[in-house]
Amino acid sequence: MALRKLILGASIISTAVVIISWSLGKSNVQEVTHSDVRSAVDKSALTQVPTVVVAGVVSRQFTRQTLLPGELQAYQDVALYPKVQGFVEWIEVDRGSVAKEGQLLARLIAPELTAQRREAAAKVQAAHAQRLEAEAKLAADEATYKRLKAASATPGVITGNDVDVAQKTVEAARARVHAGQENEAAALQAAHSFQDIESYLHITAPFDGIITERNIHKGSLVGPSGGPASLPMLRIRQISLLRLVVALPEMDVASIEPGTEVSFTVPAFLGETFKGVVQRVAHALDVKTRTMPVELDVENPSGRLAPGMYAEVAWPIRRPQPSLFVPSSAMVTTTERTFVIRIRNGEVEWIDVKRGAAMGDMVEVFGNLEPGDQVAVRGTDELRAGTPVVAKQVSAKS
Repeated sequence: MALRKLILGASIISTAVVIISWSLGKSNVQEVTHSDVRSAVDKSALTQVPTVVVAGVVSRQFTRQTLLPGELQAYQDVALYPKVQGFVEWIEVDRGSVAKEGQLLARLIAPELTAQRREAAAKVQAAHAQRLEAEAKLAADEATYKRLKAASATPGVITGNDVDVAQKTVEAARARVHAGQENEAAALQAAHSFQDIESYLHITAPFDGIITERNIHKGSLVGPSGGPASLPMLRIRQISLLRLVVALPEMDVASIEPGTEVSFTVPAFLGETFKGVVQRVAHALDVKTRTMPVELDVENPSGRLAPGMYAEVAWPIRRPQPSLFVPSSAMVTTTERTFVIRIRNGEVEWIDVKRGAAMGDMVEVFGNLEPGDQVAVRGTDELRAGTPVVAKQVSAKS
């Protein structure tokens, strides 16, 4: 209570403060009332502008790595089916066998094809005989016609009607020869087609690869693919070169650059890093996952990597153009907007932005900002737009 009375007394005494100023060797005395002191204090309080720590907006190339799942696939993968139905007479390869392009993998037999080929050969011989017979008949008719034609030159020996009949007979014989030639050609073509079909009984490797599946044995009845449920005779895969398929999120498709070398790991070989080169881009998004498939070629001469392996890909993310960055703490997010506080001409401005990716302590922003703009390091919606402030510059962290 005594302290309160003392403060009250000091306040009353302050209403009669005397300020002595000296000017030109004379003293002037001026009395200041209590109300004048209160007005001066209020004005001093109003002139106290808050200080805001700011950092400059920086422009730099955005680079970072993100881990994406991938899957290794064979560069070529073919299921082998026979073109004709038959029985397996002989098979040389099994699962895991190394095959060379053109190598004979299995041989089939089809007794009905043999009978059909023999029948076709017999038809060729018959057509050939018919053609020869027609040609001989044509030669005889032409000789008869020539003799009658020569005899008709003597009046009264040969009638003109006999000559015309002989001429028509020759024309008919020529037509039979032409038909015989066509029949023989058709029979030959049919015989050749059966020979081609018989060549289908030999199953060969379409490329260098590994036999990864075998579903037949000697004596098995096999035939052409009858649908997705039918099993192939063999499956061959090229694994000396693999495809690494990566599903790239939509927001990162701009970072695709063919020829880029990308590293990845697989669980089978912990601690080892492998390389792949971007070669093929789908140029279309999967509407279900909003990702774009990208294929990398992976050299695999030793065959250590295998199709179907899961890969963790360290994908390099790059922007085609430099981006603007601000400190992460400068971002202000409310229920209505996301913005940063820019200090310009000593006043607060709220600038709406869209948040990008983070890079260290900085965050990528897209909005009405320019490199060098000053933004509050500690963004808060308590700094209202239009508020006068004093900016204190600090260096932006990278």
